[in-house]
Amino acid sequence: MASTADFRNGLTIYFNNELYTIVEFQHVKPGKGAAFVRTKLKNVKTGKVLPNTFPSGTKVDIARVERRKFQFLYKEGEQYQFMNLDDYEQIGIEEELINAADLMKEGQEVEIVIHADTETPLFCELPPFVDLEVTYTEPGMKGDTATNTLKPATVETGSTVKVPLFIETGEMIRVDTRTHEYSERIKK
Repeated sequence: MASTADFRNGLTIYFNNELYTIVEFQHVKPGKGAAFVRTKLKNVKTGKVLPNTFPSGTKVDIARVERRKFQFLYKEGEQYQFMNLDDYEQIGIEEELINAADLMKEGQEVEIVIHADTETPLFCELPPFVDLEVTYTEPGMKGDTATNTLKPATVETGSTVKVPLFIETGEMIRVDTRTHEYSERIKK
């Protein structure tokens, strides 16, 4: 058991018989009345974020979760196979538990958050940025740099990303896994 004084970003708690991660919190002490904690909680299973206010000092159950390093091996049907980098054990995870499955390539290192009490995977996170090769994109028009125009580009994982006009087939780009947006071109 913990209280609202123990809240911090990333803490996983039991709330309404489900697991939630604290995305944001703020202790509020109004001039009149009792103090309270305003939070934004993200449901671990659905990803839905909901606001909630706890009276100061409220007791909550903390869930034990562990972040473990894994390496993506291959996709088999609807399951993605990963290998633990510490003990080389393999596990399979469904696509809906992975935050950017379409940007993941074989050999990619990821973090899988595991519920320590039941040893079940909760979700899988890619690094914030991944470097991918552009396998196909239309050629850009020469001299068309006045506007901030984007064009679709297919990357090596098969996903489509919007890139600036100067990006060509065969170039390496950095993609933000949280937003699926082009970040920068990588020099070879």
